[in-house]
Amino acid sequence: MSLRLRAELVLILIALIWGAMFVVVKSALADASTLTFLAIRFSLATLFLFLVYRTRLTSAIPRGRAWLGGAVCGMFLFVGFALQTAGLRSTSASNSAFLTGLYVVLVPVFASIYERKRVGRVEWSACALAFAGTALMTGLGLAPLNHGDLLTIGCAAAFSAHIVAVAHWSGRINYEWLTMLQVAGVALLSLSSFWWAETPAINWTPRLIAALLVTSALATALCFALYTWAQRHTTATRAALLFALEPVFAGLVAWAFAGERWTIFSLAGAGLILASIVMAELKPPPISEKPGP
Repeated sequence: MSLRLRAELVLILIALIWGAMFVVVKSALADASTLTFLAIRFSLATLFLFLVYRTRLTSAIPRGRAWLGGAVCGMFLFVGFALQTAGLRSTSASNSAFLTGLYVVLVPVFASIYERKRVGRVEWSACALAFAGTALMTGLGLAPLNHGDLLTIGCAAAFSAHIVAVAHWSGRINYEWLTMLQVAGVALLSLSSFWWAETPAINWTPRLIAALLVTSALATALCFALYTWAQRHTTATRAALLFALEPVFAGLVAWAFAGERWTIFSLAGAGLILASIVMAELKPPPISEKPGP
């Protein structure tokens, strides 16, 4: 099995975990304000990462522009999570999944602008299929956009920029440090802003405690460690396509644990998303888009 294939299988696993988190986070927001939840989640994740990486972190301290790379990735990640989490308060989990999935289309645009590289027709076609599939799965368009939807559109743009930034910096910085810097950056930005940007509120229920433990350890510390490593071995466009599986997994989790039913539209949407990934996988990346070592 090639290194690129292993990396892309890891990205599919991350999409599965993140897809399952929509329901978990939306439920937890009944017991905590947005930035308070993020501050605790990412502070715990930073602690977990430090405990795992402490030996490697002290033996390979980054210099110069590496700190800039961590700060840039962390800033985009914070904006994305802050807008997505705030948006979940006033939109449905399915709308949130669809609108977040807009990064499937935005990533090739941002990557082509930033890297000054041309994205091929196959990749654009695959992105269009994934976008259409996500729309069918979530049924967006049956209701007008509300405030939460608009916040989530902003989150999609931030996550797109984050994927491109990680693709750029992951080959230039030790991946343990890049993971640590961006997760710690979200924790610091959340801690420094929740006391003036919102009225902090928290109710320590078993539901909230479980959500914080799952999202911090599994969906943040583990997933971002794996993601930062995997991004070194594939491209930003292909990573975005694989993450289009997120709403598919979200729908499966909702069906299995929340009793939500699959319709002919959701099944068709899942099929289009899978087709988009197969289309991209059958065509190897051009030389100009190959990831770094």
